[in-house]
Amino acid sequence: MLEAELVSLIKRIQSVHTEWNDYEVKAAKQGCPRVRDTLSSFSNQSGGGVIVFGVDEEDNFNVCGVYDAADLIKKVEAQCMEMEPVIRPLFSVAEIDGKTVVSAEIQEIDNADKPCFYKGVGRLNGSYVRSGDADRLMTEYEVYSFEAFRKKIQDELRTAGRASLSDIQTKAFDLFVGLVRAKKPNLSELETEELCRLQGFAENGKPTLAGIMLFSDYPQAFFPQLCITAVSVPGTEISSTGSVGERFIDNKRLDGTLVQMLNDALMFVRSNMKTATIIDPNTGRRNDRTEYPVIAIRELILNALIHRDYSIHTDTAPITIRMFSDRFEIENPGGLYGRMTLDRLGKVSADTRNPAIANAMEILGETENRYSGIPTIINAMEEHGLPAPVFESDRGVFKVTLYKRTDAVKNTGTVEDEILSFCRTPRSRSELEELFKGRMTVAYVMERYVKPLTENGLLGMTIPGKPKSKFQKYYTVR
Repeated sequence: MLEAELVSLIKRIQSVHTEWNDYEVKAAKQGCPRVRDTLSSFSNQSGGGVIVFGVDEEDNFNVCGVYDAADLIKKVEAQCMEMEPVIRPLFSVAEIDGKTVVSAEIQEIDNADKPCFYKGVGRLNGSYVRSGDADRLMTEYEVYSFEAFRKKIQDELRTAGRASLSDIQTKAFDLFVGLVRAKKPNLSELETEELCRLQGFAENGKPTLAGIMLFSDYPQAFFPQLCITAVSVPGTEISSTGSVGERFIDNKRLDGTLVQMLNDALMFVRSNMKTATIIDPNTGRRNDRTEYPVIAIRELILNALIHRDYSIHTDTAPITIRMFSDRFEIENPGGLYGRMTLDRLGKVSADTRNPAIANAMEILGETENRYSGIPTIINAMEEHGLPAPVFESDRGVFKVTLYKRTDAVKNTGTVEDEILSFCRTPRSRSELEELFKGRMTVAYVMERYVKPLTENGLLGMTIPGKPKSKFQKYYTVR
């Protein structure tokens, strides 16, 4: 960070009078403060963060200066060495009104190394995440989520204690075995029991969760909450009521095998969304147009069933579908898995949380298993003339929201118009994130709209030489 950038950051902090998710202030005028919790949370969050020393939050964010810059840096580095993995911060020093301020830039670590924690108290008690302007201790489940990826734990292969192999020896299983023998010649000569073991449906004479969810006549007898709850609400909030006081237009619990839940959930959504009839003036043909593209809805439900977390930590958490008057929401337990991040969704191949289930659903013809689901959803929404899907991953939950019309975006013009109007005053990435919060992810906004506007000369950058600077702002070129 350049000295001018550090000064600019401090002025920004003073203008908003608050800390935020990507920066933390410490007075440090009497000595070096403990920052292990913040080191952990910034290392674990997307994009990392910056700790600014020499600004006093309790004194209206005025610059107080640090006691000794060299000693402060030495002692912060010592705390970084106590972390697992070790943190390598980038320090900067600046002078403001004769007082010394210091910044420590903390880079996000690779997902394969998360969570970063203080070794003195251990992984469970020393792993933090950033929540607004505070460092929050990770839950046991959040820590486990990283552990599961690093140790390659496959929760879908855990056995169902009360079940026996006869519980998965059903017509659905017979159909699958026939398909496997036809599609995979190298498996066609195997005994059914061995094939079942190799495919991940049984272990030590017991059916696995994957086997139960795919083939049991009634999987919820063993895993009651591994289902889908679906509601249709007469308004824009879950508390909305209809004209006669009804809370739900439709309210169902959908259970059965993964394939049965997929089909029943798709039927629920189709029955609760409107369909417009459009007559082609040239051919006179009738075309039915649903509120949301059916292919996108199907992919979302399929992704939720295949990629949800099936660990013991989420046994009581169903997939939820909520239909409002202005939007569709689907939410499943288990945030993004492995090395995947929101800004890479649909662009790179993802790590697979449940490969046995994904493979079986491919053999059954329900999915291609080629990481094409997210691009299909995005393209279908665009072709339908609807806003881009909003993807969110937070605290062990993955959520996708589809909006009905572009007028769900606040202004009546285009998203580009909204950005250009907003940036008449120079705006940062975090300010753009706040503008589109709940509608689109900031990564999507930057890639889909801000980048093209900048390349076409409609938006300018306050720091053109460092396009990825944390202090970059965008302004409308007049």
